[in-house]
Amino acid sequence: MRIPILKLHDYLLISVQVELDDQTALQFQEDVLEKIHQEGSRGVVIDLTSVDMIDSFIAKVLGDVVDMSNLMGAKVVMTGIQPAVAITLIDMGIVLDDVPTALDLEQGLERLQLELEG
Repeated sequence: MRIPILKLHDYLLISVQVELDDQTALQFQEDVLEKIHQEGSRGVVIDLTSVDMIDSFIAKVLGDVVDMSNLMGAKVVMTGIQPAVAITLIDMGIVLDDVPTALDLEQGLERLQLELEG
């Protein structure tokens, strides 16, 4: 199953509405990077509001998506991180120090605009 990626001006908006398994996560990673390349996107908002739980592999893939996006010149903002997901990320040693976060997609988009302007 593919996760829809919406384009809005220079940004990509992604709302993960499915439970992430290994294959879906890898496809997601590939799709995001390909879309950044195709569209010349400057920023990406990844909304995880519907994701209740992740495992260590999914946590690593999310961290990799952020790092790879940054290498391609696209700033990532993550939104809607649930408590269990935050705990898992920390427990797995996935450090997202340079990743701005927000409570929801709207705030995430505002945060992305501020990050890119400043």
